[in-house]
Amino acid sequence: MKAGIVGLPNVGKSTLFNCLSNAKAQSANFPFCTIEPNIGVVNVPDSRLEKLEELVKPERVLPATVDIVDIAGLVKGASKGEGLGNQFLGNIRETDAILHVLRCFDNENIIHVDGNIDPIRDKETIDIELQLKDLETVEKKLEKVKRAAKTGNKEAIKEQDVLLKLQKGLESGISVRAIDLNEEERKEFVAPLQFITDKPVMYVCNVDEDAAVNGNAYVEKVKEAVKDEHAEVLVLAVGTEADITELEDYEERKMFLNDIGLEEAGSAKLIRSAYKLLNQQTYFTAGVKEVRAWTIPVGATAPQAAGVIHTDFEKGFIRAEVIKYDDFVSFGSEAKVKDAGKLSVEGKEYVVADGDVMHFRFNV
Repeated sequence: MKAGIVGLPNVGKSTLFNCLSNAKAQSANFPFCTIEPNIGVVNVPDSRLEKLEELVKPERVLPATVDIVDIAGLVKGASKGEGLGNQFLGNIRETDAILHVLRCFDNENIIHVDGNIDPIRDKETIDIELQLKDLETVEKKLEKVKRAAKTGNKEAIKEQDVLLKLQKGLESGISVRAIDLNEEERKEFVAPLQFITDKPVMYVCNVDEDAAVNGNAYVEKVKEAVKDEHAEVLVLAVGTEADITELEDYEERKMFLNDIGLEEAGSAKLIRSAYKLLNQQTYFTAGVKEVRAWTIPVGATAPQAAGVIHTDFEKGFIRAEVIKYDDFVSFGSEAKVKDAGKLSVEGKEYVVADGDVMHFRFNV
């Protein structure tokens, strides 16, 4: 699963990406490795994993991960190929969620491409380019579907109605995710077209150090502008975060954070939020060889969760032995959980809960 960092040039995208790339400076348990110059695998900070490590004392610990992609800065006209437009739109189409960085700080030394600071205008610049690209997709599809609808094909008529709604919405400046469609229409006609503006989005307000805790007037404007989008708004002093990651000593980093009124680095919060934005959750396997966090979509069943470890586990699934995380911590070991009768045996219909500690029985 990939989350793409997008924004205009000079809003702090690359600083944020570099900050995440130094996540190892915040916690040795959460390293970062680069696959390509602009793609990073970032481990998801999870205190539950640390607690399981403390109790089980395994040979190794493997956290859950999220891919973060640093996408080239977009400019006006990108939908028509201006600047790195085609590359930008191609990269963003391959992601599963969008982290939209908005500049919410004043600094005369850092030039803004439009000459002054206005995060709402910046947001709209990118929204319009993405909407224009999606409109192009709708119009191409509509051309084909209209021909089939003219013959009386009922399915084509249904699809045409949905496409016309999408066309009208996009022409009015509404992103696909905010257009009024039911679940069936989205699943059948919207999802296959992979619209860029249908991806879940989180707005990252890049502020200066003084606004790191409570935000500022720019942030309030952003919150007001996106209130109908069901999107999360995260406040982050990206430059300050970058300074914190430069510090080698854990206590120094803690003091720095305390001085500005933060309990933890904002980058850790961002990584967890990105994971949530991608609609992912975690279950654990815990043994002396390995304690590991596994990533599954919210709503996954026990066999689907088993399949993440190996396809044979899903094919030959017999049952899952499940311990709730709180029970594992409360009793202190798997053996004590069993003695207390708190281990449950679940079948194929069981929907995995976030934090479940699981063993799978299978036969191939």
